[in-house]
Amino acid sequence: MRWEVFRQEKRKDYHVHVGDVHAPNAEMATQFAQVMHARRKPANSLWVVPKDEIETVDADEHDVAMGGLTQKEYRWATNYSTGEMAEEIEESEAEQQEAEDERKAAGGN
Repeated sequence: MRWEVFRQEKRKDYHVHVGDVHAPNAEMATQFAQVMHARRKPANSLWVVPKDEIETVDADEHDVAMGGLTQKEYRWATNYSTGEMAEEIEESEAEQQEAEDERKAAGGN
C-alpha cells in the first residue's frame, strides 16, 4: 500500500509533501516515513496518509475558480488616482522600502 508523507520542519510551519513510502499498514508506514524523511534532518512532525484517502480538487475538471472569482485591485490604495494623496502614499512606500533595505544592509533581520 502506498502512503504519502508530509513533513513539518518547525512548529507553525506548513506541512510539505516530501514523498511516499510503501508499507502494509499504518504502523510500518510511520516507521518507514521516520527513517526516510526525519532521520537526517529532524522534523517537528510527520503526517503519513494512505494515498487512497487523499481527495483532490482540480480547477479544470470541476469548474472551480481557485483563488476567488473577483478581482480585488480595489483593495490597494495605489490603484486609485487621488492626486496629492496618491503621491504621498507612493513616497511613504518608497521610504519604507529604503528603511527596510538599510536595515538588511546593516545585518538586521
